[in-house]
Amino acid sequence: MNAQAQENAHAQLTAESLRSGKTGADENFPVASLLIDAPLRPIVLAFYDFARSGDDVADSPTLSPTQKHALLDQMDDSLIGKSDAEPLGVKLRAALAERRVTNQHARDLLNAFRLDVDKNRYASWDELIDYCRLSAMPVGRFMLDVHGESESLWQANDDICAALQINNHLQDCVKDYKALDRVYIPQDALAAAGARTEELDGPKSSPALLSCLQNLARKNRELLERGAGLGGAVKNFRLGLEIAVTVAHARKIADLLIANDPLCEKVRLSKSEMIGGALAAAGLAAVSRWTGRAA
Repeated sequence: MNAQAQENAHAQLTAESLRSGKTGADENFPVASLLIDAPLRPIVLAFYDFARSGDDVADSPTLSPTQKHALLDQMDDSLIGKSDAEPLGVKLRAALAERRVTNQHARDLLNAFRLDVDKNRYASWDELIDYCRLSAMPVGRFMLDVHGESESLWQANDDICAALQINNHLQDCVKDYKALDRVYIPQDALAAAGARTEELDGPKSSPALLSCLQNLARKNRELLERGAGLGGAVKNFRLGLEIAVTVAHARKIADLLIANDPLCEKVRLSKSEMIGGALAAAGLAAVSRWTGRAA
């Protein structure tokens, strides 16, 4: 197929057609689990499908940056009603309108995916947190809005969501580097440890790289703890349990990252660990809310 034919073929694509096959069951956090009120699960799933597809567009190994931007713009246009070209955007638009929830959270995610197309290094922790303001924090803000929670809870949400994102960056540091030449490890943290980006291609971390990664994991664990009270602060009981489960998983992953080398050792939870941890965290959170004690 020549270049023009490839362009014509890609012109007919939608983000939905590029889905990687990854689902909510593959994430490090619950997605529209049974803890969420049943009437709210459809809008949560519509939001997840939209976000997952945008992420898959940005990470596509076959599309050019121009094609990726065109698809992300198509998603945006369908979300805000300028077109109906992207089915996932149309579906989410309708769900948001029905629940009277802003589309800004989804649009912020699209801007994060646009950054992923164009940017592959982050200079500092602060720059990484700025990326998380687009790539992670809007997800939790959306969940709070869907449940009618106060914007006064956004700061705690933002800390948790950024920590979840950075956990993921540390877990996937090798895959992101090798497959996408994308590195979310702050460049100043690497330099301060005496490590180099190219070491991510090794079979295991050098002492300098391991020190860098584990220090970032410790810093991220502190960020997670800053927001950990969110589950007890929300009004919605079931959402509080969902947040408690999410935080419990994130704590365990952060602890694995502090103790292990993500280049060659376990830094993920098994399905059984996630299920067992979810049951324990939800039970503890339920008792805490019933008795008025902090989890």
